[in-house]
Amino acid sequence: MAEESESASEPNPNTPTPTNPPSTDAINVVPLQAHSPPTKLPSRPRKTRKLSNTIDPSLPKTQISTIVPRIVSRSLSYEGELESAINYLKSSDPLLSPLIETYPLPTLELFQPPFLALTKSILFQQLAYKAGSSIYTRFISLCGGESNVVPDMVLGLAPQQLRQIGVSARKASYLHDLARKYQNGILSDKSIVDMDDKSLFTMLTMVNGIGSWSVHMFMIFSLHRPDVLPIHDLGIRKGVRMLYGLEDLPRPSQMDQLCEKWKPYRSVASWYIWRFVEAKGGNSKGNVVGNSDVSLQQQMLSMQQQQQQQQQHQQFLDPINGILDVGS
Repeated sequence: MAEESESASEPNPNTPTPTNPPSTDAINVVPLQAHSPPTKLPSRPRKTRKLSNTIDPSLPKTQISTIVPRIVSRSLSYEGELESAINYLKSSDPLLSPLIETYPLPTLELFQPPFLALTKSILFQQLAYKAGSSIYTRFISLCGGESNVVPDMVLGLAPQQLRQIGVSARKASYLHDLARKYQNGILSDKSIVDMDDKSLFTMLTMVNGIGSWSVHMFMIFSLHRPDVLPIHDLGIRKGVRMLYGLEDLPRPSQMDQLCEKWKPYRSVASWYIWRFVEAKGGNSKGNVVGNSDVSLQQQMLSMQQQQQQQQQHQQFLDPINGILDVGS
């Protein structure tokens, strides 16, 4: 996995046996706010596809054991999908239900081309929102507009040019590595939209400067994927500990089991866990994740900065956990 930040830290800009998730065949996110309806992703709807329950008796046992229903989830930006997620989470986790009643609905940004969104993510790494916005504005001007932020244009920008607008040499190398992977056909906007979550995670973490936390945030906030659980996010881990009254902070390896009942809407559950943690921490309104008065980019940056501070603090207090989480 490629290093994500300039200091090798995560950069960038949630147990009882679970109930079966509802079929998404008939599931059709209502516009979350009348003034800013989300744009649908440029791909056909992802529907549930189940393999036939009829098993060929001539198949070897080892092959029969691998035949399982395959569920392909739909983007949260599809009409009715977020509402379905809310209803499902309320019924599947009674402890999460009060949080859903307390905090406002998640908001989704308009869809941006994946290359542009990933470029923006790299530029904002380890920067305050104001500083990141300033550099991003100069970068867009250098490219001649957001519509011109394409791989060939980025590869044509020399490190010296990027340095002049405030982009460090290391970030310039990250941008060029992303652009080269696009140019070589390893990645494309279409393949990123079409890939399943596991494949997408693998492919994006091959890019220098993009680590697991940034991929999870990209999948949730840019692609609106419904079932992403940021297992390395300390905010999510703290929220799970508080929600379920756990004595110790759960390790990333324990998170999937603890949050099993949230499937297939772990992205939405994570949203409410972030809100829960922020409220318990007594942070100001402007720092609350998901605050409808704050741009999503600013919310992600606030989350990223908190994540980095929490990682440093956690590693200082608990060297063993810190060692386990390095490079996450």
